[in-house]
Amino acid sequence: MLNACGGHKRTPVQVPPPPVIPQVKPAPAPAETTTGDENIVVPSGAKPIFEETGMASWYGAPYHNRRGSNGEVYDMNAMTAAHRTLPLGSIVRITNTRTGNSAIVRITDRGPFVEGRVVDLSLAAAKAVDVYQPGTAKVRLEVLEAPAPLATGGRWAVQIGSFADERSAGKLADHLQRRYQTAKVLKFASPTGDWWVRVRVRDDDRQRAEALVHETQTSEGSIFLVRLD
Repeated sequence: MLNACGGHKRTPVQVPPPPVIPQVKPAPAPAETTTGDENIVVPSGAKPIFEETGMASWYGAPYHNRRGSNGEVYDMNAMTAAHRTLPLGSIVRITNTRTGNSAIVRITDRGPFVEGRVVDLSLAAAKAVDVYQPGTAKVRLEVLEAPAPLATGGRWAVQIGSFADERSAGKLADHLQRRYQTAKVLKFASPTGDWWVRVRVRDDDRQRAEALVHETQTSEGSIFLVRLD
């Protein structure tokens, strides 16, 4: 049997040639993006439309996984920031004036509600621009893109606080509601346990809100102009 098997001739197998792979030209470099947040895209060479210099701070765990001012759930590991008056959704470059490190962030929240500070960074952004370890640092803020005009329009309010207890916040809220009968006055607690009062003036008008800032006095807390949209 072995001899019989060995007597058969093998039929040559026709092997098809390998497929020709077309040469694909590399895609052009994408627009500038920020490491850590795929949602941030800035046209290459974008020039600032607004600049501001001041102190930055950061906020993290107490606010993590809570809904921010833009309706999204705040993720302290994403490249975002809070600002009191820039339109929500603005794209901003933050540069540490001492170290030169910078990052591009999206404005998703309102704050910081502390005198002398201009921007509150997420944990990830704070680490990128050397704010995390010291807690605060002087930065240059450059607005690269905004979904709405910076100088006109907008919905404006006044935020007052923080108050150590609900009673103090309620007392001021009642006073302001009697004084500004067309305004909507709300008191609320923050995730850190302190209390705030927010006043929405008639038509959410900026001039009315600015006037209320100058007319209002309180022995506890500070008064801030804030944009709601």
